[in-house]
Amino acid sequence: MNSSVIVFPGSNCDRDVADALTKLQFKNKMVWHKDSELPKSDLIVIPGGFSYGDYLRSGAIAAKSNILKEIIKAANSGCPVLGICNGFQILIETGLLKGALLRNKNLKFISKDVYLKVLGNENKFCKNFKKGKVIKLNIAHNEGNFFTNSDHLKELEDKDLIPFKYCDKNGTINESSNPNGSLNNIAGILNEKKNILGMMPHPERMIDNLISNTDGVELFSSILN
Repeated sequence: MNSSVIVFPGSNCDRDVADALTKLQFKNKMVWHKDSELPKSDLIVIPGGFSYGDYLRSGAIAAKSNILKEIIKAANSGCPVLGICNGFQILIETGLLKGALLRNKNLKFISKDVYLKVLGNENKFCKNFKKGKVIKLNIAHNEGNFFTNSDHLKELEDKDLIPFKYCDKNGTINESSNPNGSLNNIAGILNEKKNILGMMPHPERMIDNLISNTDGVELFSSILN
């Protein structure tokens, strides 16, 4: 499969994602934000980092980049798009995903490993996960507090568009296991067609037991398969 990783000024997780994709046998290309054409892509990844230094709102400037026009076209035609951390913020800014990512509840940058519960696996990104499985991924963000209106929240819940929620190591979803104040412990959301996933935790950091764990592998292998 062919993948494309988008690179912005200030990206700091683009190489991590590229390494993860290459390790899992994707044929990956790095795409500069000023490019006006996308390579043939079976997956587009908008990586984490601090695009444009997170001036204005996080992701707001990057969302106006040339390449985003092509990403929006590809996404609307059904191409899988994965936005991780800052990438999730950019997807929100473009309107490809609904909602908002606010300052963390404690108003501090958070960098730590957290537990997630896999709520839904009937999508391209999670089909290799067992439903209900608890995984550990890393978070590193200042604006990861997901919020949306009641109608959209009901749509997300009713249509199985929330693949991950923050939980404790036993899989209990509660306020104490919510690291950033996200509404209903939401850690990631899908669009209605389920070809776009935005998530704050970093699966690309969890692909090797030598440096972390391999809990992120199943997300990438789901797309590959």
